[in-house]
Amino acid sequence: MLSSKIFLTATTVVLLISLLVSIGFPSNNYSSDEDVEAIPIDGGAIGPESFDFNPFDGTGPYTGVSDGRIIKWLPRERRWTDFAITSPNREGCGGPKLEHTCGRPLDLKFNKRNGELLIADAYFGLLTVGPNGGLAKSLVSKVEGRSLMFTNSLDIDHTNGIIYFTDSSQRYTRRDHMLVILTNDKTGRLLKYDLESTKVTVLVHNFTFPNGVALSQDGNFLLVAETTNCRITRFWLKTRKAGTLEVFADLPGYPDNIKVNEKGEFWVAMYSRESRILRWIHSKPWIVYALRKLLPVNIVRVVSYIAKRGGEGLAIKLGVNGEILEMLEDVKGKKWKHASEVMERGEYFWIGSVENSFAVKLKIQ
Repeated sequence: MLSSKIFLTATTVVLLISLLVSIGFPSNNYSSDEDVEAIPIDGGAIGPESFDFNPFDGTGPYTGVSDGRIIKWLPRERRWTDFAITSPNREGCGGPKLEHTCGRPLDLKFNKRNGELLIADAYFGLLTVGPNGGLAKSLVSKVEGRSLMFTNSLDIDHTNGIIYFTDSSQRYTRRDHMLVILTNDKTGRLLKYDLESTKVTVLVHNFTFPNGVALSQDGNFLLVAETTNCRITRFWLKTRKAGTLEVFADLPGYPDNIKVNEKGEFWVAMYSRESRILRWIHSKPWIVYALRKLLPVNIVRVVSYIAKRGGEGLAIKLGVNGEILEMLEDVKGKKWKHASEVMERGEYFWIGSVENSFAVKLKIQ
Protein backbone atom coordinates (compact mmCIF):
# COMPACT_ATOMS: atom_id res chain seq x y z
CA MET A 1 0.00 0.00 0.00
CA LEU A 2 2.81 2.37 0.87
CA SER A 3 4.62 1.71 -2.42
CA SER A 4 1.38 2.35 -4.29
CA LYS A 5 0.96 5.66 -2.52
CA ILE A 6 4.54 6.64 -3.33
CA PHE A 7 4.03 5.71 -6.97
CA LEU A 8 0.84 7.72 -7.21
CA THR A 9 2.45 10.69 -5.50
CA ALA A 10 5.34 10.60 -7.95
CA THR A 11 2.92 10.31 -10.84
CA THR A 12 1.01 13.33 -9.58
CA VAL A 13 4.16 15.42 -9.35
CA VAL A 14 5.13 14.49 -12.91
CA LEU A 15 1.65 15.29 -14.18
CA LEU A 16 1.53 18.66 -12.46
CA ILE A 17 5.00 19.64 -13.67
CA SER A 18 4.05 18.63 -17.21
CA LEU A 19 0.85 20.64 -16.94
CA LEU A 20 2.82 23.55 -15.58
CA VAL A 21 5.25 23.45 -18.48
CA SER A 22 2.48 23.13 -21.07
CA ILE A 23 0.63 26.14 -19.69
CA GLY A 24 3.62 28.37 -18.98
CA PHE A 25 3.78 31.54 -16.94
CA PRO A 26 2.86 34.57 -19.07
CA SER A 27 2.65 37.91 -17.33
CA ASN A 28 -0.51 38.59 -15.34
CA ASN A 29 -0.10 42.35 -15.73
CA TYR A 30 -2.67 44.18 -17.80
CA SER A 31 -1.16 46.25 -20.62
CA SER A 32 -3.13 49.38 -21.45
CA ASP A 33 -3.65 50.15 -25.13
CA GLU A 34 -5.75 52.63 -27.07
CA ASP A 35 -7.80 49.77 -28.56
CA VAL A 36 -8.51 47.91 -25.32
CA GLU A 37 -10.02 48.94 -22.01
CA ALA A 38 -10.25 47.02 -18.74
CA ILE A 39 -13.36 48.06 -16.82
CA PRO A 40 -12.99 47.07 -13.13
CA ILE A 41 -15.83 45.35 -11.29
CA ASP A 42 -16.72 47.12 -8.05
CA GLY A 43 -17.51 45.76 -4.62
CA GLY A 44 -14.73 43.20 -4.59
CA ALA A 45 -16.57 40.85 -6.96
CA ILE A 46 -14.99 39.09 -9.93
CA GLY A 47 -16.04 37.06 -12.93
CA PRO A 48 -18.20 38.99 -15.41
CA GLU A 49 -19.08 35.80 -17.31
CA SER A 50 -21.64 36.95 -19.88
CA PHE A 51 -23.09 40.16 -21.32
CA ASP A 52 -26.29 41.46 -22.82
CA PHE A 53 -27.79 44.83 -23.69
CA ASN A 54 -31.37 45.92 -23.12
CA PRO A 55 -33.08 45.49 -26.53
CA PHE A 56 -35.51 48.37 -25.92
CA ASP A 57 -33.26 51.21 -24.81
CA GLY A 58 -29.78 49.85 -25.65
CA THR A 59 -28.49 50.29 -22.11
CA GLY A 60 -25.75 48.10 -20.74
CA PRO A 61 -24.01 45.85 -20.88
CA TYR A 62 -25.48 43.86 -18.01
CA THR A 63 -23.41 41.08 -16.46
CA GLY A 64 -23.49 38.66 -13.53
CA VAL A 65 -20.64 38.55 -11.00
CA SER A 66 -19.33 36.31 -8.23
CA ASP A 67 -21.33 37.75 -5.32
CA GLY A 68 -24.70 36.96 -6.87
CA ARG A 69 -25.34 40.42 -8.30
CA ILE A 70 -26.26 41.38 -11.83
CA ILE A 71 -24.79 44.78 -12.57
CA LYS A 72 -25.35 47.33 -15.30
CA TRP A 73 -22.71 49.51 -16.94
CA LEU A 74 -23.42 53.26 -17.08
CA PRO A 75 -21.05 54.52 -19.80
CA ARG A 76 -21.62 58.23 -19.25
CA GLU A 77 -20.94 57.94 -15.54
CA ARG A 78 -18.17 55.39 -16.05
CA ARG A 79 -19.44 53.08 -13.33
CA TRP A 80 -21.47 49.95 -12.65
CA THR A 81 -24.77 50.04 -10.81
CA ASP A 82 -26.61 47.18 -9.11
CA PHE A 83 -29.54 45.88 -11.16
CA ALA A 84 -30.62 42.52 -9.74
CA ILE A 85 -29.76 39.68 -7.38
CA THR A 86 -30.46 35.97 -7.68
CA SER A 87 -30.73 35.29 -3.93
CA PRO A 88 -32.09 37.34 -1.01
CA ASN A 89 -29.22 36.06 1.16
CA ARG A 90 -26.60 38.80 0.99
CA GLU A 91 -24.58 38.46 4.18
CA GLY A 92 -20.93 37.66 3.52
CA CYS A 93 -21.42 37.34 -0.23
CA GLY A 94 -18.43 37.52 -2.53
CA GLY A 95 -16.37 34.37 -2.05
CA PRO A 96 -16.85 30.95 -3.67
CA LYS A 97 -17.65 29.33 -0.30
CA LEU A 98 -21.00 31.15 -0.20
CA GLU A 99 -21.98 30.81 -3.86
CA HIS A 100 -24.60 28.23 -2.98
CA THR A 101 -26.45 30.76 -0.78
CA CYS A 102 -25.61 34.04 -2.51
CA GLY A 103 -26.05 32.74 -6.06
CA ARG A 104 -23.74 32.74 -9.06
CA PRO A 105 -25.40 34.20 -12.19
CA LEU A 106 -23.56 32.93 -15.25
CA ASP A 107 -25.28 33.42 -18.60
CA LEU A 108 -28.03 35.99 -19.13
CA LYS A 109 -30.18 37.20 -22.01
CA PHE A 110 -33.01 39.67 -22.44
CA ASN A 111 -36.40 38.50 -23.61
CA LYS A 112 -37.12 40.77 -26.58
CA ARG A 113 -40.85 40.26 -26.13
CA ASN A 114 -41.23 41.85 -22.70
CA GLY A 115 -37.83 43.19 -21.63
CA GLU A 116 -37.38 40.67 -18.82
CA LEU A 117 -33.88 39.40 -18.18
CA LEU A 118 -33.43 35.62 -18.20
CA ILE A 119 -30.67 34.27 -15.97
CA ALA A 120 -28.85 30.94 -15.69
CA ASP A 121 -27.70 30.79 -12.07
CA ALA A 122 -25.31 27.94 -11.31
CA TYR A 123 -27.11 27.07 -8.05
CA PHE A 124 -30.67 28.35 -8.40
CA GLY A 125 -31.44 27.28 -11.95
CA LEU A 126 -33.30 29.27 -14.56
CA LEU A 127 -34.53 32.65 -13.28
CA THR A 128 -36.12 35.85 -14.57
CA VAL A 129 -36.26 39.44 -13.40
CA GLY A 130 -38.34 42.35 -14.69
CA PRO A 131 -37.08 45.43 -16.57
CA ASN A 132 -36.65 47.31 -13.28
CA GLY A 133 -34.45 44.64 -11.72
CA GLY A 134 -34.60 43.54 -8.09
CA LEU A 135 -34.82 39.97 -6.78
CA ALA A 136 -35.07 37.42 -9.57
CA LYS A 137 -37.81 34.79 -9.44
CA SER A 138 -37.45 31.12 -10.24
CA LEU A 139 -38.63 29.53 -13.49
CA VAL A 140 -36.95 26.14 -13.18
CA SER A 141 -35.08 24.82 -10.15
CA LYS A 142 -35.89 21.09 -10.44
CA VAL A 143 -36.05 18.68 -13.36
CA GLU A 144 -37.40 15.15 -13.16
CA GLY A 145 -37.76 15.54 -9.41
CA ARG A 146 -34.13 16.55 -8.79
CA SER A 147 -32.64 19.96 -8.12
CA LEU A 148 -30.49 21.41 -10.87
CA MET A 149 -26.84 21.09 -9.82
CA PHE A 150 -24.99 23.30 -12.29
CA THR A 151 -27.13 25.51 -14.52
CA ASN A 152 -24.73 27.17 -16.92
CA SER A 153 -25.89 28.80 -20.13
CA LEU A 154 -29.08 29.78 -21.98
CA ASP A 155 -30.51 31.12 -25.20
CA ILE A 156 -34.07 32.01 -26.18
CA ASP A 157 -36.13 31.62 -29.33
CA HIS A 158 -37.94 34.94 -29.39
CA THR A 159 -40.47 33.68 -31.95
CA ASN A 160 -42.06 31.15 -29.60
CA GLY A 161 -40.76 31.86 -26.09
CA ILE A 162 -38.74 28.66 -25.80
CA ILE A 163 -35.65 28.88 -23.58
CA TYR A 164 -32.81 26.45 -24.15
CA PHE A 165 -30.34 25.93 -21.31
CA THR A 166 -27.57 23.63 -20.11
CA ASP A 167 -27.10 21.74 -16.86
CA SER A 168 -23.38 20.95 -16.80
CA SER A 169 -23.48 18.10 -14.30
CA GLN A 170 -25.83 16.11 -12.10
CA ARG A 171 -22.95 15.19 -9.76
CA TYR A 172 -20.96 18.36 -9.19
CA THR A 173 -21.74 22.02 -8.54
CA ARG A 174 -19.92 24.98 -10.05
CA ARG A 175 -17.52 25.11 -7.11
CA ASP A 176 -16.34 21.66 -8.18
CA HIS A 177 -16.27 22.40 -11.91
CA MET A 178 -12.69 21.12 -12.18
CA LEU A 179 -13.94 17.70 -11.08
CA VAL A 180 -16.44 17.73 -13.94
CA ILE A 181 -13.41 17.95 -16.25
CA LEU A 182 -10.95 15.74 -14.38
CA THR A 183 -13.41 12.86 -13.94
CA ASN A 184 -14.73 13.18 -17.49
CA ASP A 185 -18.23 13.50 -16.04
CA LYS A 186 -20.96 12.66 -18.59
CA THR A 187 -24.10 13.61 -16.70
CA GLY A 188 -24.68 16.98 -18.35
CA ARG A 189 -27.91 17.85 -20.15
CA LEU A 190 -29.46 20.14 -22.71
CA LEU A 191 -32.97 21.27 -21.74
CA LYS A 192 -35.75 23.51 -22.93
CA TYR A 193 -38.38 25.52 -21.05
CA ASP A 194 -41.61 26.82 -22.57
CA LEU A 195 -42.49 30.20 -21.08
CA GLU A 196 -46.15 29.79 -22.04
CA SER A 197 -46.82 26.24 -20.85
CA THR A 198 -44.09 26.33 -18.13
CA LYS A 199 -43.13 22.81 -19.21
CA VAL A 200 -39.48 21.76 -19.01
CA THR A 201 -38.08 19.01 -21.24
CA VAL A 202 -34.70 17.27 -21.36
CA LEU A 203 -33.55 17.25 -24.98
CA VAL A 204 -30.20 15.48 -24.57
CA HIS A 205 -28.77 13.39 -21.71
CA ASN A 206 -25.15 12.37 -21.07
CA PHE A 207 -23.32 15.40 -22.39
CA THR A 208 -19.70 15.88 -21.29
CA PHE A 209 -19.66 19.26 -19.50
CA PRO A 210 -22.21 21.08 -21.69
CA ASN A 211 -21.46 24.77 -21.30
CA GLY A 212 -22.45 27.51 -23.73
CA VAL A 213 -25.57 27.15 -25.88
CA ALA A 214 -26.63 29.21 -28.89
CA LEU A 215 -29.59 29.10 -31.26
CA SER A 216 -28.85 29.56 -34.95
CA GLN A 217 -30.26 32.66 -36.58
CA ASP A 218 -32.74 30.62 -38.64
CA GLY A 219 -33.79 28.58 -35.60
CA ASN A 220 -32.90 25.28 -37.27
CA PHE A 221 -30.32 24.10 -34.75
CA LEU A 222 -28.62 24.65 -31.40
CA LEU A 223 -24.90 24.68 -30.74
CA VAL A 224 -23.62 23.33 -27.43
CA ALA A 225 -20.06 23.80 -26.16
CA GLU A 226 -18.68 20.60 -24.63
CA THR A 227 -15.88 21.99 -22.51
CA THR A 228 -14.10 18.75 -21.60
CA ASN A 229 -14.07 17.48 -25.19
CA CYS A 230 -12.93 20.80 -26.69
CA ARG A 231 -15.67 20.75 -29.29
CA ILE A 232 -18.95 22.26 -30.38
CA THR A 233 -21.87 19.88 -30.94
CA ARG A 234 -24.87 20.69 -33.11
CA PHE A 235 -28.37 19.57 -32.11
CA TRP A 236 -30.88 19.84 -34.92
CA LEU A 237 -34.30 21.27 -34.03
CA LYS A 238 -35.76 21.38 -37.53
CA THR A 239 -35.19 19.92 -41.03
CA ARG A 240 -35.13 16.18 -41.64
CA LYS A 241 -32.23 15.92 -39.17
CA ALA A 242 -34.38 17.13 -36.26
CA GLY A 243 -33.48 15.43 -32.98
CA THR A 244 -30.01 14.31 -34.08
CA LEU A 245 -26.53 15.30 -32.87
CA GLU A 246 -23.34 15.86 -34.80
CA VAL A 247 -19.90 17.36 -34.21
CA PHE A 248 -19.99 20.95 -35.48
CA ALA A 249 -16.36 21.94 -34.78
CA ASP A 250 -13.29 20.64 -32.98
CA LEU A 251 -11.46 23.38 -31.10
CA PRO A 252 -7.89 24.04 -29.90
CA GLY A 253 -9.07 24.89 -26.39
CA TYR A 254 -11.76 24.57 -23.71
CA PRO A 255 -14.91 26.38 -24.87
CA ASP A 256 -17.25 28.35 -22.64
CA ASN A 257 -20.04 30.57 -23.98
CA ILE A 258 -21.16 30.88 -27.59
CA LYS A 259 -22.47 34.23 -28.84
CA VAL A 260 -24.23 34.87 -32.15
CA ASN A 261 -23.42 38.11 -33.99
CA GLU A 262 -25.73 40.07 -36.32
CA LYS A 263 -24.57 38.03 -39.32
CA GLY A 264 -25.51 34.74 -37.68
CA GLU A 265 -21.89 33.75 -37.06
CA PHE A 266 -20.79 32.23 -33.76
CA TRP A 267 -18.12 33.58 -31.42
CA VAL A 268 -16.77 30.83 -29.15
CA ALA A 269 -14.73 31.95 -26.14
CA MET A 270 -12.14 29.56 -24.71
CA TYR A 271 -10.68 29.43 -21.21
CA SER A 272 -7.30 28.19 -22.43
CA ARG A 273 -5.71 25.89 -24.97
CA GLU A 274 -6.23 22.17 -24.58
CA SER A 275 -3.81 20.31 -22.32
CA ARG A 276 -2.64 16.87 -23.45
CA ILE A 277 -2.09 15.97 -19.82
CA LEU A 278 -5.72 16.69 -18.99
CA ARG A 279 -6.86 14.69 -22.01
CA TRP A 280 -4.86 11.73 -20.70
CA ILE A 281 -6.41 12.12 -17.24
CA HIS A 282 -9.90 12.19 -18.82
CA SER A 283 -9.29 8.72 -20.20
CA LYS A 284 -8.39 7.43 -16.73
CA PRO A 285 -10.76 9.09 -14.24
CA TRP A 286 -9.92 6.47 -11.59
CA ILE A 287 -6.60 8.30 -11.12
CA VAL A 288 -8.40 11.39 -9.82
CA TYR A 289 -10.50 9.37 -7.38
CA ALA A 290 -7.41 7.53 -6.10
CA LEU A 291 -5.31 10.66 -5.68
CA ARG A 292 -8.07 12.47 -3.80
CA LYS A 293 -8.13 9.64 -1.25
CA LEU A 294 -4.41 9.00 -0.92
CA LEU A 295 -2.71 12.39 -1.11
CA PRO A 296 -2.61 14.92 1.73
CA VAL A 297 -3.03 17.78 -0.76
CA ASN A 298 -6.20 18.83 -2.58
CA ILE A 299 -5.38 17.68 -6.10
CA VAL A 300 -8.23 19.68 -7.62
CA ARG A 301 -7.11 22.87 -5.93
CA VAL A 302 -3.53 22.36 -7.09
CA VAL A 303 -4.54 21.81 -10.71
CA SER A 304 -6.90 24.81 -10.58
CA TYR A 305 -4.17 27.03 -9.16
CA ILE A 306 -1.69 26.02 -11.84
CA ALA A 307 -4.24 26.52 -14.60
CA LYS A 308 -5.07 30.03 -13.39
CA ARG A 309 -1.41 31.04 -13.35
CA GLY A 310 -1.13 30.65 -17.09
CA GLY A 311 -3.47 31.08 -19.96
CA GLU A 312 -3.95 33.26 -22.99
CA GLY A 313 -6.79 35.09 -24.63
CA LEU A 314 -8.44 32.85 -27.20
CA ALA A 315 -11.68 32.92 -29.18
CA ILE A 316 -12.80 31.67 -32.59
CA LYS A 317 -15.54 32.84 -34.93
CA LEU A 318 -17.34 29.99 -36.68
CA GLY A 319 -19.58 30.05 -39.73
CA VAL A 320 -22.96 28.32 -39.99
CA ASN A 321 -21.26 25.15 -41.25
CA GLY A 322 -18.61 25.06 -38.55
CA GLU A 323 -15.83 26.61 -40.63
CA ILE A 324 -13.31 28.83 -38.81
CA LEU A 325 -13.71 32.40 -40.04
CA GLU A 326 -11.51 34.29 -37.63
CA MET A 327 -9.36 33.82 -34.54
CA LEU A 328 -9.11 36.40 -31.77
CA GLU A 329 -6.00 35.90 -29.67
CA ASP A 330 -3.84 37.47 -27.01
CA VAL A 331 -0.93 35.03 -26.97
CA LYS A 332 0.68 36.34 -23.78
CA GLY A 333 -2.57 36.99 -21.98
CA LYS A 334 -1.46 40.51 -21.14
CA LYS A 335 -4.68 42.27 -22.17
CA TRP A 336 -7.25 39.51 -21.69
CA LYS A 337 -7.29 35.79 -20.94
CA HIS A 338 -9.41 32.95 -19.53
CA ALA A 339 -12.26 34.12 -21.77
CA SER A 340 -15.79 33.02 -20.91
CA GLU A 341 -17.55 35.05 -23.60
CA VAL A 342 -16.87 37.27 -26.59
CA MET A 343 -19.79 39.48 -27.58
CA GLU A 344 -19.54 41.46 -30.80
CA ARG A 345 -21.46 44.73 -30.58
CA GLY A 346 -20.96 47.70 -32.88
CA GLU A 347 -17.26 48.58 -33.06
CA TYR A 348 -16.27 46.59 -29.99
CA PHE A 349 -15.92 43.15 -28.49
CA TRP A 350 -17.03 42.72 -24.90
CA ILE A 351 -14.92 39.96 -23.36
CA GLY A 352 -15.88 38.26 -20.11
CA SER A 353 -14.00 35.93 -17.79
CA VAL A 354 -14.98 33.98 -14.67
CA GLU A 355 -11.50 34.65 -13.27
CA ASN A 356 -10.90 38.35 -13.88
CA SER A 357 -11.92 41.33 -11.76
CA PHE A 358 -12.69 43.40 -14.85
CA ALA A 359 -14.60 43.32 -18.11
CA VAL A 360 -12.68 43.93 -21.34
CA LYS A 361 -13.85 46.26 -24.09
CA LEU A 362 -11.77 45.64 -27.22
CA LYS A 363 -12.03 47.70 -30.40
CA ILE A 364 -12.63 45.58 -33.49
CA GLN A 365 -9.80 45.99 -35.97
